[in-house]
Amino acid sequence: MGNLLANLKRFISNKNTVTILAVLAGVIILWYFYNYRVNQAISTIRIPYAIAKIDTRDKIENDNIGWREITRSSLRDNDIVETVAELDGKYICEGTSIPQNGFFHKSQICDERDISNSVNENLPEGYTLASIKVTNETTFANSISPDDYIDLYMYAKDTNGAIYGKLIESIKVLEVRDSSGRNVFWDSSAGDSATLLFGVPDEYANLLDIANRTTGIDIRPRLRNASYSKNPGETELKSEELQAFIYSQVQIVE
Repeated sequence: MGNLLANLKRFISNKNTVTILAVLAGVIILWYFYNYRVNQAISTIRIPYAIAKIDTRDKIENDNIGWREITRSSLRDNDIVETVAELDGKYICEGTSIPQNGFFHKSQICDERDISNSVNENLPEGYTLASIKVTNETTFANSISPDDYIDLYMYAKDTNGAIYGKLIESIKVLEVRDSSGRNVFWDSSAGDSATLLFGVPDEYANLLDIANRTTGIDIRPRLRNASYSKNPGETELKSEELQAFIYSQVQIVE
């Protein structure tokens, strides 16, 4: 046993042995790091992506999530979502969107409570939030959506028969809600359109409030073409006669 230890000690203390061991250690370290870098370069991971464009405030639904394999070395952005669990119940933050075939970024997804539901935040000075009741029929099967510009038409009956005409034109729709107040276009559990919300000059808001509360007056939206929404005019009253009829239904108290 003593001779074995003595021989081993002499072997290790030999300069040539030390050199050989150092070279072997260096080769092993280089081999390890080489394989590590190669595996990093060729190994793949599955990343969720958007099958179709997802707009701001939309809920991220499972049927709009696909998977794409990429090499781990190409994933240089720490903001990219890597698991579908991170998307469960999430929405697209306001002011951003996910393009078709785009990856999800952590900075672009929010919880429902983080989505602003205050439609009057950006109303211009002198404007008031107003609404009208609608149905699936009057919205042309939920065809009216936020940012569309619409006209409002009025139908009513008086002693001389029926009256009909355009009341207000060029109104920007802010939100569309169902009968429970849920946003039709970003809450997947929402039902059919029941209320259109929009901003109008203060005096028009009063006019519409009276019309909404008066039995026999029917205010309906008229959806125009895409060009009308892209090139909107000023929101303005189009019939003083209809305005006078509405005000005649109540006693105005200053």
